[in-house]
Amino acid sequence: MAAIYSLYIINKSGGLIFYKDYGLAGRMDTNDSLRLASLWHSMHAISQQLSPISGCFGIELLEADTFDLHCFQSLTGTKFFVVSEPGTHHMDNLLKHIYELYTDYVLKNPFYEMEMPIRCELFDINLAQAIQKDRVAYLGR
Repeated sequence: MAAIYSLYIINKSGGLIFYKDYGLAGRMDTNDSLRLASLWHSMHAISQQLSPISGCFGIELLEADTFDLHCFQSLTGTKFFVVSEPGTHHMDNLLKHIYELYTDYVLKNPFYEMEMPIRCELFDINLAQAIQKDRVAYLGR
């Protein structure tokens, strides 16, 4: 059983630039993943404005009966979120590590254009290793 069902990266304007499914259950089609990313971007922005706490950076964790949604927003507004098994509470470090991989292998790639879909082999390879390492650590708990 995987701790992570899927990973999304959304640019600052709300466009889905990366999606990877890790769950064993049925995959979402492209339109559904685009809808989910757009919906999350909107909910995240609204939560920042409606929060009674000044300086709120939006929703970081959404807990449901069948999944948890963990989010990390970079200073540039790029959002990284994972949909995981309920009760998975170690995702903060994983999201920060994914952000580091993004900065190292995507943003430093001279062929990558900002705000465009991510197509970078080194990012994919290192991301797969990070997810596998996290999955092994999760199963060992």
